[in-house]
Amino acid sequence: MEHPVNIGKHECRLRIGLGILLIGIGGLTALPEWGSLMLFGLGVMAIYTGVHHFCPLWKLFGINTCEHPQDHH
Repeated sequence: MEHPVNIGKHECRLRIGLGILLIGIGGLTALPEWGSLMLFGLGVMAIYTGVHHFCPLWKLFGINTCEHPQDHH
């Protein structure tokens, strides 16, 4: 079963990079525990949506940045 695609390859790369950055900032800075957990959670979500080429929030707003929906990998 194919999953829906609404994120293009460039946005996927940006999301994965941003996710890694957020996790790194959360883990390497002296933020309060809740701040580190928030950055970690946002980073994981960014990486997950980037890897799977799908963002539920984009679907909710009707946004599709995929250049060629049939070419999702």
